[in-house]
Amino acid sequence: MYQVLDALGESVPCANYDSWMVYIPEGDFLSRIGPTEFFKDLEKYASQNAVQEWKRLMDAVLPMSAAAMALPPLSVRGDLGVLSTAAARYAPSLLKSFIQMGPQGALGATKLLRPFSEIIDSLELKDPFIRNWVDLLAFLLAGVKSNGILSAEMIYMFAEWYKPGCSLDYPLHGSGAIVDALIRGMQKFGGRISLRSHVEKIVVENGRAIGVKLRSGQFVRAKKAVVSNASMWDTLGLLPEDIIPKSYSDRVKRTPQCESFMHLHLGFDAEGIHEDLGIHHIVVNDWERGVDADQNVVLLSVPSVLSPDLAPPGKHVLHAYTPGTEPYELWEGLDRSSAEYKKLKLERSEVMWRAVERVLGPGFNRDKCTVKLIGTPLTHQRFLRRNRGTYGPAIQAGKDSFPGHSTPIPQLFCCGDSTFPGIGVPAVAASGAIVANTLVSVSQHSELLDAIGI
Repeated sequence: MYQVLDALGESVPCANYDSWMVYIPEGDFLSRIGPTEFFKDLEKYASQNAVQEWKRLMDAVLPMSAAAMALPPLSVRGDLGVLSTAAARYAPSLLKSFIQMGPQGALGATKLLRPFSEIIDSLELKDPFIRNWVDLLAFLLAGVKSNGILSAEMIYMFAEWYKPGCSLDYPLHGSGAIVDALIRGMQKFGGRISLRSHVEKIVVENGRAIGVKLRSGQFVRAKKAVVSNASMWDTLGLLPEDIIPKSYSDRVKRTPQCESFMHLHLGFDAEGIHEDLGIHHIVVNDWERGVDADQNVVLLSVPSVLSPDLAPPGKHVLHAYTPGTEPYELWEGLDRSSAEYKKLKLERSEVMWRAVERVLGPGFNRDKCTVKLIGTPLTHQRFLRRNRGTYGPAIQAGKDSFPGHSTPIPQLFCCGDSTFPGIGVPAVAASGAIVANTLVSVSQHSELLDAIGI
């Protein structure tokens, strides 16, 4: 995302932080990033051998991070021009990274496109706390556990979180500040955003995508291509059935989906809440059920801790959610205005309320909240246009791979979490950049890389 903003000549002011609170069956602790900060947590909550196992893991993966990070995502494009913008341009840095890794590290780099669990298993890491922790990090990053995530993604994250002097950024004024920066960047180059312009279908003539028809009846003609960042299932539904190759349709339909979400948005009085409240909190109720089990893991964010302007003076805003673990089947077919739906909302949101009460402590009273908003899979489906409210494709590394960005329909491209490199803001930003790069010449692409200094 930083590279995309650099390309647009935009920036977002951020607050720095280096920790988040963790609430697990073993106890509560403040988890800090950095090379040795995690040792104290392992010594308290894990086995005697845990610190040595963690060191062994870091010794194995950090040398591979040079290879994982040597190729900037913004250098990639979806055609043979990638040989110039990526392969040739960054060959020296890739070679240097392999030399720095040494023979063992270079050999290990072949594992970058394999599931991260294979690295865990090859190191014979036995400590349950470490294995649970790695599964949790993988799930929060990509919606799958360590046996389903690419090693490259995890190694990139480990390098960012567990290196000396590292910190994390939160955009001041909230995530909307990133959206505003992207809009400014697009508009300065002649782009235009149309709100409340629901796409009814992608228009195909003579086998090529030529534009989109809006629900209002307006036709928007594409100058070069149509790019869909809708999910693969929703994009399929926008295309005329008679022009879609059966092989393409079948692949989309058989791709498994991640589950959906429950959300809880609150506004409440800061009085009585402990002053050292951090921005991010993770609650795990039961390791045995697995981090991907429904009603088991709850994430909470209190962004007004770092960006007070997001709430009125003396108030906080809070967002709690179950991260892609809520079964759509429980909600399918319900009338959103029915008593049954409202009852289910109360029942399924209770796990989030309990997590909020655990995080905020006895000074919090749910009955005194100024704002209470509950979101469900049907909310996701309706407002985010997500098929079955899904988080995205549940694609397992080593078994399948995320699709590329071209489609069988000429001039139709896809980006977003249904395409390579997958789920999560960094991955989605990369996918959009790849499509944008593909739609310009190699020389224009190279000029951009020169301009932003990568």
